[in-house]
Amino acid sequence: MVGIQFVMTLSFTVLSPIMPLFLPELGVHAPAAIDLWTGILNGTTPLVAAFVSPLWGRLADRRGRKLMLMRSGIAIVVFTALMGISTNIWEFLAFRVLLGAFAGFSASAITLVASQVPEQKLGFALGWLSTGQLVGGLAGPIVGGLTADIAGSYRVPFFLTAGIAAVSVMLAKVLVQENFTPPKLGEGRNSVVAGMRMLVGSAGVLPLFAVLLLAQFGVRTVQPVITLYVQELVGNAANLATLSGLAFSMTGLADIIASPFLGKRSDILGYRRVLVISLCGAALFSLPQAFATNYWVFVAERFGVGLFIGGILPTANALVGRMVASSDRGLLYGLTATATFLGNSLGPVTGGVVAASFGLRWVFLVTAGALLANLAWVLLAVPSSVDRIGEVTVSQETGARPSG
Repeated sequence: MVGIQFVMTLSFTVLSPIMPLFLPELGVHAPAAIDLWTGILNGTTPLVAAFVSPLWGRLADRRGRKLMLMRSGIAIVVFTALMGISTNIWEFLAFRVLLGAFAGFSASAITLVASQVPEQKLGFALGWLSTGQLVGGLAGPIVGGLTADIAGSYRVPFFLTAGIAAVSVMLAKVLVQENFTPPKLGEGRNSVVAGMRMLVGSAGVLPLFAVLLLAQFGVRTVQPVITLYVQELVGNAANLATLSGLAFSMTGLADIIASPFLGKRSDILGYRRVLVISLCGAALFSLPQAFATNYWVFVAERFGVGLFIGGILPTANALVGRMVASSDRGLLYGLTATATFLGNSLGPVTGGVVAASFGLRWVFLVTAGALLANLAWVLLAVPSSVDRIGEVTVSQETGARPSG
């Protein structure tokens, strides 16, 4: 699954540095309009996915997590290819909406892994899964930028993405094994409404819902403007797409280094502590990006952010997983995926609006503010005993007495 997550993430991050440069071919030319539309397009898919994710999560608990993995992968193949043949901005937007309706590959992968690994290795396993995602995020923008520059076309990367995603779907079909027992009649019938009650009624899970939302908001706010910010720093260079892809990928490179370490440390040091460290570091490295005057300084700052961003989602997801029985994880991860999808949606839209209204540099200030707000929320709303809750849950499931 780590390898498949890498391939799939590579496929849909290929487009990250391309989208703002592709918009003039769809009839969007004014700089402010490009800023705004880039944010809208980046936010549309996760916004739609936020509403359907709990339904897919519940279906995963009933029919199997691998099936949901295949469904999402096939949707990425089809709708990404259709985006590549779009002739105007409204067709492109429609395909982004449809992609969101069938989205959830990463959430399905998290649920599949979380339902198969031993409880005491959950943070470690999800850290490695996150590494596969982050390595793909590192390679994808570079591949996309190089492909666009070499081919001389911003449409070619869309077809490359569809092809890579198709390979990932085939690998998942052949290589992924799932030990899944369908629920018996009368079991596994918790509705999404019941899942919402479980979410609201849990003192530990509900604050983490907000943590995931704010974390994704902070990460994704800058995504629509990185290519445009690089253009502001280097001008209309011939290799603009490649330089933009490199700026995207530096964050992923740092994530590769940090994420497995932070995921494993969270099993030992405690999830809340790792969240606090990660959010603090990400905020401190986001702030100076607003004042960068040199491309390579900006790239170094993106690398610094990546060292800490990689610790947020694996630790939060591991703690969520340890709070419920494995049979209910599809539903709960579907609900928490709603939080990440909302952050994925609100972040780019906010970034696009801020960039169009106040300028590109203000987006990085807003991002730093969002990460600091998330840090304050963790300190205030996530109790230090929340790691202990995870230990108790594991002990109850395994029949062992909690130590200490």
